[in-house]
Amino acid sequence: MTDGLHLKLEKLQAYFKELGSVAIAFSSGVDSTFMLAVASDILPKDKVLALTAASESFPKRELNAARQFCNDRGIKHIVFSSEELNIEGFKHNPKNRCYLCKRELFTKIKELAVRNNIEYVCEGSNTDDLGDYRPGLQAVAELGIKSPLREAELTKQDIRNLSKEMDLPTWNKPSFACLASRFVYGELISEEKLQMVDKAEQLLIDLGFSQVRVRIHGKIARIEILPEEFAKIIESEIRKKINTSFAEYGFSYTALDLKGYRTGSMNETILKDVK
Repeated sequence: MTDGLHLKLEKLQAYFKELGSVAIAFSSGVDSTFMLAVASDILPKDKVLALTAASESFPKRELNAARQFCNDRGIKHIVFSSEELNIEGFKHNPKNRCYLCKRELFTKIKELAVRNNIEYVCEGSNTDDLGDYRPGLQAVAELGIKSPLREAELTKQDIRNLSKEMDLPTWNKPSFACLASRFVYGELISEEKLQMVDKAEQLLIDLGFSQVRVRIHGKIARIEILPEEFAKIIESEIRKKINTSFAEYGFSYTALDLKGYRTGSMNETILKDVK
């Protein structure tokens, strides 16, 4: 661990001590797991609460991982229902979809924090998240949600490096975002299509692909994987398995994105409009 990285960790620890009690929005991803681990190490057990939203856009494997982590560490964990499809305007997938979702989500989390005598709510965005179109951060600001990882100036790689030092199981976990982010803006989000995407991504994970996204365009599935895994996906048996399974899930066509995996690819066509 470099001195600079250690200083960032100390800054994060000091920030949590200053807050005193925190409710962590916990998705079991790299960022929120690291944040929760640091908070639970530095604060008394009754001053840390993990909150996880269960919904159609959150895969069961992630929910199970969240429960397991909190159970293993003795962290108080509340799972609550958050059906985004019931939020007005959300299912029509406007460009500010993430804002609508985060506004609703963090309003619920703040209420749960108050009920459990926790003063502050924390979310897991890091400094790298400032370089993309993320309307959800507007809701974070409006509701007064704390962003400890940004306060400590931690990048995604910093968090992975520190997570490895701390022996966290997520240090090399693939990045994840809610399944609604797989839809092209303006396309109707439905429970059926969310399940199609979830099944498709789970299949790719089960086949051994390390970082996956299945973007949905009508009945077309656009697969994003790491370029170094392109050769694997076109192997005869794997290609056949994917095509057959995706058709069973409801996709009419399956395509491989030759740019490969990258975060926020659905934002590429709108960034010029929002800058």
